[in-house]
Amino acid sequence: MSLDCLSVGILVADHLCDPIQHLPEAGELVQCARLPLSVGGCASNVAVDLARLGAQVGVVGCVGRDYFGRFVLDTLAAAGVDTSDIHQLEGVETSGTLIINVAGQDRRFIHAVGANAKVTTEHISLDRVRAAKVFYVGGFLLMPSLDPHKLAQQFRAARAAGVKTVLDIVLPGPGDHLSTLAPVLAETDVFLPNSDEAAMITGFQDSIQQAEVFLNAGARTVVITCGGEGSLLLSDNLRLRAGVFPTEYRGGTGSGDAFDAGYIVGLIDGQDPAGCLRWGAAVGASCVRSISATDSVFSRPEAEAFMRDQKLRIETLAP
Repeated sequence: MSLDCLSVGILVADHLCDPIQHLPEAGELVQCARLPLSVGGCASNVAVDLARLGAQVGVVGCVGRDYFGRFVLDTLAAAGVDTSDIHQLEGVETSGTLIINVAGQDRRFIHAVGANAKVTTEHISLDRVRAAKVFYVGGFLLMPSLDPHKLAQQFRAARAAGVKTVLDIVLPGPGDHLSTLAPVLAETDVFLPNSDEAAMITGFQDSIQQAEVFLNAGARTVVITCGGEGSLLLSDNLRLRAGVFPTEYRGGTGSGDAFDAGYIVGLIDGQDPAGCLRWGAAVGASCVRSISATDSVFSRPEAEAFMRDQKLRIETLAP
């Protein structure tokens, strides 16, 4: 089956809390209104968002043969995502993240890698890759068995077949991440880190300097998301800075993945870079209206209506 996007990467069961007023002290009980369970992880989030935006999308990844693995599979299937390339593994638990929301503060994460540690390039069918318009890998660097040189070969094969390659990352902590990324960046059409990740990898605080490092490593286009400050796009002959759409903010979980999904919709539709940024910003803005990663993400008609009604500031920067 042909796909608009094959979404590969981390699959997670997210355990969330509605915003609390403060973190509990040792032995203290703090109440909140809700403690929902939701699907999470880059590959899951992007897939659900894309399906809601009308795209045909399949997911590749690993879960355990446990309750949370079944929850991830059922939730993705209910969202209209093709789950036939998700592998249920014995003897390993499905990845989970505890997401703690404190009013007025950025969210906190406690994460168990689980089955995501078992993902390899052998789980990715090149036939499925070549049948897609976009080959997206999300959560790279948090899948220790995903060999960068073998993934680079798959990206190269995808590009040879006319498939766009899109890469996003999650950092497990400090380390020499650029050397791990380098082989894959050389075959990446669009690289989508956030500014905090880019700072940790490059040592630069300035987003233009960060992007230049990744361009020099071989990425064709670099888009750095900067939270409430918008996003920055650099390629060999273009520099764009985009603002953000005004929206109600309840939580940032999944907002980067929602931006990715919007940007990918732009690629699928043949939008120019500014159009892709506009799609990314609109879908990202819709995500932050909820504490979960996907619950409030726009449908395609909603996104199109939002972009007609709201203008996004996009400026061209001098070289």
